[in-house]
Amino acid sequence: FYGRASLLLLLTSAFLLAEGGRILVIPQDGSHWLSMRPVVEKLQQKGHEVVVVVPSTSLYMTSKEPQNYTVRVYPTPYPDGHLGAMLKAFTDAHFVGGSVLNLIIASYRSTVELSKVFFMNCESLLHDRDLMRDLRESKFDVVFTDPILLCGPVVAEYLSVPSVYFLRGFPCGMDFDATQCPNPPSYIPRFFLYHSDTMTFAQRVKNMLVHLLELFYCKPIYAKLEDLAYEVLKKKVTATELLSRGSFWLMRYDFVFEFPRPVMPNMAFIGGINCQQKKKLSQ
Repeated sequence: FYGRASLLLLLTSAFLLAEGGRILVIPQDGSHWLSMRPVVEKLQQKGHEVVVVVPSTSLYMTSKEPQNYTVRVYPTPYPDGHLGAMLKAFTDAHFVGGSVLNLIIASYRSTVELSKVFFMNCESLLHDRDLMRDLRESKFDVVFTDPILLCGPVVAEYLSVPSVYFLRGFPCGMDFDATQCPNPPSYIPRFFLYHSDTMTFAQRVKNMLVHLLELFYCKPIYAKLEDLAYEVLKKKVTATELLSRGSFWLMRYDFVFEFPRPVMPNMAFIGGINCQQKKKLSQ
């Protein structure tokens, strides 16, 4: 209860509205949406006018499910079941046996393939001229989005409205770079390595090599999105620059499970926001 109340307070203060505002939600499919949906429903219940933009083909986002918010649908160029198959391949790649290098390569390949599908989603949304015109004319106060594949930040930039991010984290430390938070590889373990924050010299060398690999790992994932952003915004922007435009970051983790690190004032940690609310124990 307290976690959700705090989240709603943060969102309300971020919107700078004394009364209900107009909120455009650009979610991400899969478990990302399952985490965001309860918050979206609460925002609508609190008097905000919420519009959620969803693709016509989706795992969990559908205009037919019961909801108290408005849903706008845009077409997607792939059939039912395609996204589910890609997500399964992506998940399976993270359980590949063998060395760390094998795991990185398998995860990289599956991530690139999955990002192509989500890129098609974003491209379909941004090329839907009627929908984009309606969104611009609706004069939203804020974009509430999961920015993992940057479609939400592009829409927010196109509409010239502030954005609030709702996320678990970013690959390649892009969230560190976008917020200008320190991220020294000598002390902060990289993904896949499972080191602690107290590393030996050999582990630090290994950590640094993975950090250097990250410079090439994420570029192909976001390269097409950067080109699409240039087409829509009529200006060159990098993925990190787009991400840095976020007005407020709601981070879905907690330092109970994460290594401590410096953060910026516009970042709040809401780990446990999606934990199921249990009844109190009886006497």
